[in-house]
Amino acid sequence: MKYSQTLGIAFSFLLIVACFLPWCSIASKNIVISGMETTGTVLGKPGYMHIFFAVFSILFFSIPKVWSKRINLVVMALNFAWAMRNYLLMSTCSAGDCPEKKIGIYLVIISSILMFLMAFLPKIKLKED
Repeated sequence: MKYSQTLGIAFSFLLIVACFLPWCSIASKNIVISGMETTGTVLGKPGYMHIFFAVFSILFFSIPKVWSKRINLVVMALNFAWAMRNYLLMSTCSAGDCPEKKIGIYLVIISSILMFLMAFLPKIKLKED
């Protein structure tokens, strides 16, 4: 795919933006959770890991070498697994409190899937023997 590397970088920036958007809200506790602000929960700050993966993916999408594309596949697989983990933790009902999912968690999932897809479609010119 001709523009897979450029799209991968764009989706990486979308993932970084999505970490700062609201992921879910818990009405009974009157809190809004994002990737960077999880006050009132024991979930930590999962957005930092997404930003870590996104920065490395931008680096590996930019390098036109085979080894960087292979490493990027591993990074994108870890990012996608982390996104699924966050979706399951953030959207699970606990003690009768079901959080309302917001746009941020959906953008994290969608951008992680699209970044993973773009990592599978690198444009690499191979040497002919």
